[in-house]
Amino acid sequence: MKTVALLFGGKSQEHFISCISAKSIYEHANKENYQIDLIGITKENEWYFYQDELSYLEDGTWEKHNIKPILNVLETLKQYDVIFPITHGAYGEDGKLQGLLEFTNVPYVGGKTLSSAINMDKGINKKLLSFYGIPQVPFVTLKKETPLETVTSTLTFPVIIKPCNGGSSIGIKKANTYQELKQAITYAFQYDDEILVEKFLKVRELECGILKTDTILISDIGEILPANDYYDYESKYEKKESIIKIPAQIPVRIKKEIQDLANKLFEITKCDSFARIDFFYEEKSGKLYYNEINTLPGFTSISMYPKLMEQKGITYSDLISILIENAS
Repeated sequence: MKTVALLFGGKSQEHFISCISAKSIYEHANKENYQIDLIGITKENEWYFYQDELSYLEDGTWEKHNIKPILNVLETLKQYDVIFPITHGAYGEDGKLQGLLEFTNVPYVGGKTLSSAINMDKGINKKLLSFYGIPQVPFVTLKKETPLETVTSTLTFPVIIKPCNGGSSIGIKKANTYQELKQAITYAFQYDDEILVEKFLKVRELECGILKTDTILISDIGEILPANDYYDYESKYEKKESIIKIPAQIPVRIKKEIQDLANKLFEITKCDSFARIDFFYEEKSGKLYYNEINTLPGFTSISMYPKLMEQKGITYSDLISILIENAS
């Protein structure tokens, strides 16, 4: 029986989402083949074994219950056969944790240090992929000292503002006017020291999953039908009106273009294990745009990535086993 350390939580704004993913993975993992220990990381970067009701992961109170402090993180992790980090966001998905895990010499699930870093930082990622000619929505990146005229001289309203290092649609705002732009930028800077501003287009949000074992499996295309004007945090996690549709009803040409481009992006950014790659499709012009790569995508049983794999005939429980068995 393999021993698995399932890491969750962390210092990022996506701490709570990570806890929900961990709960779902633990519930559906094959306990006959794997002994899985839950290891929680607090927002203060303290590490604990978690040994209590899974419901406390879902209501955000796990730190107040049955926990045991981990005093030597590296020595603890070295005791396992596989490490499964499901730590969405900064510090857990951006290469920092992955670098630490590589010191353990224990196989772990997910992208390696370089891939995690260049896919987490949206500004670096988009600039890198511009070099490869990947089609993208017009964008600029801003630091706190950057003049607002950098945006207004390059892009026309409306625009979308988001932190460069973030996920789960946290910190995102849409701006239709100069005043709204100023407010949205101030808001986004609460979550990161650099932000991304993109031209807002009326598009369909399409997503493709890739699973790497001995071969590369590319999923069909899923579509997000957000409850709001765009896929913000409220649409993603709070409004039941948002819908995931698999497969997306799109032209065969667009489906193939997405799958080919997803495979290319997976290789360019040195992804490993699994990833979800997101695109924008503007029906009016027929144009496809790359949006972002998620190296640790949402992983509840109803999240897009597991659903894309399920449509390919891989159950949620089997997907967890495949990732563990192919950890490197």
